[in-house]
Amino acid sequence: MRLQELIGLSVFDVEEGKQIGKVLDVLLSSEWELVAIELEGKGLFSSTIKAVLWDDIVAYGEDAVMIRNQQAIRKMEAENIQQTFVLGNNKVKELQVLTSDGVMIGHVSDVYFNQEVGNTIVGFEISDGFISDLMEGRKWLPYTAGMTRGESAVIVPPLSEERLEKGVYTANE
Repeated sequence: MRLQELIGLSVFDVEEGKQIGKVLDVLLSSEWELVAIELEGKGLFSSTIKAVLWDDIVAYGEDAVMIRNQQAIRKMEAENIQQTFVLGNNKVKELQVLTSDGVMIGHVSDVYFNQEVGNTIVGFEISDGFISDLMEGRKWLPYTAGMTRGESAVIVPPLSEERLEKGVYTANE
């Protein structure tokens, strides 16, 4: 599943069957694991966000995210968030992807995780620009140990450009 598919999904409380909001963003750890989902509703000048830890998510699918109950909603200090997918200063989406020996591979377009594995990222969708995306399609870069997020780029091991695959990831791969 792609992180982009989670953004905008309705979030429901399983105990009461009540919709409690929508997914605004996904919070990531420095170890490339999904930590929490951020819910809509941050105040304009607030230093906290509303979030649900990944462990409190009962299920998620193409139409909704299901959480145990409303007690799963927590306030988190925005300054303590390591990285996010799409919003804020520490976002991963659109970061450059460079090999540690200086080869530009493209930009992060999306992030993939395997629903059967849980909250671990399995790869990245890489864009090489609008025209290249139209002509050749986006590419998929499998996650490998040694990938790190720097201030303005994701740094990947040397020769990672040779590991790029055409098309997108499927759970059967």
